[in-house]
Amino acid sequence: MRAVTLVSPATVAVVNDWPEPSCGPREVIVAVHGVGLCGSDLAVVSGRRSVPALPWVLGHEAFGVILAVGGDVADRRPGQRVVVEPNYPCLVCGPCRAGATAGCEARRAAGISEHGLLAERVAVPARFTWPVPDSWDEADVVCVEPLTVAVGAVQASGLRNGDACLVVGAGAQGLLVCLAVLQAGGVPYVIEPHEGRRALALRIGARSAEPRKPGTTFPVVIETSGVPEAFEDAVDLVSDGGRLIAVGLSSRPARLSTFTLVQRRLTVRGCLIYDHPGGFAHTIAMLGSHDLRPGRVLRERYELAEAPEAFAQASRVPGKSWISLPRTEEMAS
Repeated sequence: MRAVTLVSPATVAVVNDWPEPSCGPREVIVAVHGVGLCGSDLAVVSGRRSVPALPWVLGHEAFGVILAVGGDVADRRPGQRVVVEPNYPCLVCGPCRAGATAGCEARRAAGISEHGLLAERVAVPARFTWPVPDSWDEADVVCVEPLTVAVGAVQASGLRNGDACLVVGAGAQGLLVCLAVLQAGGVPYVIEPHEGRRALALRIGARSAEPRKPGTTFPVVIETSGVPEAFEDAVDLVSDGGRLIAVGLSSRPARLSTFTLVQRRLTVRGCLIYDHPGGFAHTIAMLGSHDLRPGRVLRERYELAEAPEAFAQASRVPGKSWISLPRTEEMAS
């Protein structure tokens, strides 16, 4: 079976002899049809985020078709088209029992703590697969997982209908945040130095926040770039009493004085992925009832054999990249 692996630091390769997955009693086997690329994948490839072993199967934003179901699975069936929710909380620890599964003390993450989903076939816990209509465009389906992250960030911000929301950074996640803001009734503004990304944000409905009039601020600011200096600038752009949501990740510290925090009565909140099952359930229901078309943020599609090039170019692409896998259902039957 073919899989896309990190074989050594910064070296991605398609291998032809990765072991076939076995199906546990509460699992399903999914023939993977597509996988989106995101910043955490690139962090693994670059070595900024460590993984348990090499070679390591990459990827986590996957969709496909169920090939087989385990003996204890009653609510999934072969032939069902599904999106994978790639973070598997334990559902028994304190945060999980409180409904905050993003903070699970034993959360398993595909592509990070266990092998990823960029393979022709994968075994996945059945409860973390989400059926989606066959009629949905595959470009929209591959965006379900990162859109769920974006929707969670907007919900955490307390955005109200008509609010202006500044999105700092128009990478793939920032673009999806702009769409989530629009869907929630807000007005997205964007700061992005890369001309191509900024232009794409404007095409999907955002407004440019530059050039800014002195004193311009926003009741909600969502920082997606992960650049500490951008976070520091974002603090200055939050209205007094406003909310700053941090989505982008960096190990470098950013400065925020308690004087600023207290005197301006700011709310600063970090937003990590989504909670199970509400996050995916809400996003899929939303896509079924709104013409949001998140696939508009996709700009580059690669075949499986082109995966090394896809990873090498992903950070340069204005918009999101994804990898399309050949249909292997008949080959595996």
